[in-house]
Amino acid sequence: MTLPPDTNNPQGLKSVLIARFSALGDVAMTIPVVYSVCRCYPDVRFTLVTRRSMVSMFVNPPANFRVEGIDAKGEDSGVGGLLRVFNRLRCEVGFDSYVDLQDSLRSRAFGVLCRLRGIAVSAINNGHKGKHSLTRRHNKILLPLISSRARYREAFFSLGFPVENRFQGLYGQDGKGDPSLFATLSPPKAEGEKWVGIAPFAKYTGKIYPPELMEEVVREVSSHKGVKIFLFGGGESERETLDRWASTYPGTVNLAGTRHGFPAELSMASWLDVMVSMDSANMHLASLVGTPVISIWGATHPYCGFKGWRQREDDTIQLPMTCRPCSVFGDKPCFRGDYHCLRGIAPNVITERILEYISR
Repeated sequence: MTLPPDTNNPQGLKSVLIARFSALGDVAMTIPVVYSVCRCYPDVRFTLVTRRSMVSMFVNPPANFRVEGIDAKGEDSGVGGLLRVFNRLRCEVGFDSYVDLQDSLRSRAFGVLCRLRGIAVSAINNGHKGKHSLTRRHNKILLPLISSRARYREAFFSLGFPVENRFQGLYGQDGKGDPSLFATLSPPKAEGEKWVGIAPFAKYTGKIYPPELMEEVVREVSSHKGVKIFLFGGGESERETLDRWASTYPGTVNLAGTRHGFPAELSMASWLDVMVSMDSANMHLASLVGTPVISIWGATHPYCGFKGWRQREDDTIQLPMTCRPCSVFGDKPCFRGDYHCLRGIAPNVITERILEYISR
């Protein structure tokens, strides 16, 4: 698509503030759109304000883009913290427009402060009505909604910035990260070696494939010669499980439990032949570096708009149950009480899909 001259920044805006403070996966989904809009409008400065812990995720950014991290639960919390952040950014960035990619209490407060000062504001339409129709228990309307990335593009368009895709992955099309960044985690990938990433956990039970079933997948895949498995994600509560898998099955390395930093983990993910992930942040992070992702869906559904960037429909594993999806985020308890949407997926279905990739 070519941007028409009459819609190319008609308001003459020079500095745009963008906000997205929420979960890791949601922030990761902004990258293809934000990097694209920066490259479409190289004479405009774009600044994204997000949680401090997520700043290093934005590797290889465009020249006209910067990220500002805030301590949302510490010094920058509350009304006073919000005002300090706003005033500091006004002084440092001098933004003349604001794009709210979250529509939360904090991001809306930024919008109010902008409007009081005559700053142009655009906000995302999260599509709550459509998501309710998709996830309600009765009279469900099982139709795909537009993706979160499309909603981000709409927010920029409303401000006068039509966006064409100019994102080809964090390392470019078919590019790989620097192996020296993950040298403390693993030697470089040997010739003929196959690397499989498995991220078996998520924030909510409704998105987690039962660990005892995922262990069967690890057992089978690890039995194949020349295959190395890397276990991603998981907090302290899951570390014991992943440590046991790593010590039991040959060629299995546990990366969970400690933070190695986004540059190292993204670089390693770019060398994987395939990633297996729940509907979680690792699905999005692997997508951003061009790695195929076999995604497993339970209480949630790709129709809600959260599928990984450029991921194939054939690589989504899910059961056709009339109660799915029952939740946008997987945080609601299963009304059946058995989570059959996840337990009903046979481990060999996942294993066979992995073997298709590593046998190529």
